[in-house]
Amino acid sequence: MEILPLGHASFKLRGKQATLVTDPFDEKQVGIKYPKHVEADVVTVSHAHPDHNAVHLVGGSPFIVQGPGEYEIKGISVIGVASFHDEKNGEERGRNTMYRIELDGVRFAHLGDLGHVLSSAHVDVIDGVDVLFVPVGGVYTIDAEKAAQVISDIDPRIIIPMHYGTDTYNKDLAPVSAFLKQIGKEEVVPVPKLTVSKDKLPAEKQVVVLQAS
Repeated sequence: MEILPLGHASFKLRGKQATLVTDPFDEKQVGIKYPKHVEADVVTVSHAHPDHNAVHLVGGSPFIVQGPGEYEIKGISVIGVASFHDEKNGEERGRNTMYRIELDGVRFAHLGDLGHVLSSAHVDVIDGVDVLFVPVGGVYTIDAEKAAQVISDIDPRIIIPMHYGTDTYNKDLAPVSAFLKQIGKEEVVPVPKLTVSKDKLPAEKQVVVLQAS
């Protein structure tokens, strides 16, 4: 299956029989256009802010998952896990839903706009995933240091940073280079997509920066 970056915290997970898109965004909020002609069977929304819930931009009449619970759609397993957008139990920016997703035998976790380190209960649910999408830019989410702690707690095989600053958008957020420096992976070069399968996961932990075209 393929993982394609759409920008910000949005990715397309394209499996053999079904496709899932995470956190589609409004260009006015992020500063770049959402890709045209994106279709999916399932869309997950981590929270109700416009830079994460522009579901009208995704075609194909997808099933929309917008909160905690367990879902099974077209062979895709989704578990929504309640969390917060800040370190004060949601008092500043509200709630956030993390998603544990299984597609084509590969286990993913998309943390949305997580604003705090994980509790032991969170780790129990998310632990054991193969691919982790983790915010790293700070300001509105965890920063590079806290992201490193979350990664250590979950121990995924592949780490994909998201929700960081670039030269063209999210300029108030820290760049992905700050995260790569934090975890000692400054040599990582961005790629336009990633192909993964259950039987070909890396033996050692791998960091992949996905850069939308």
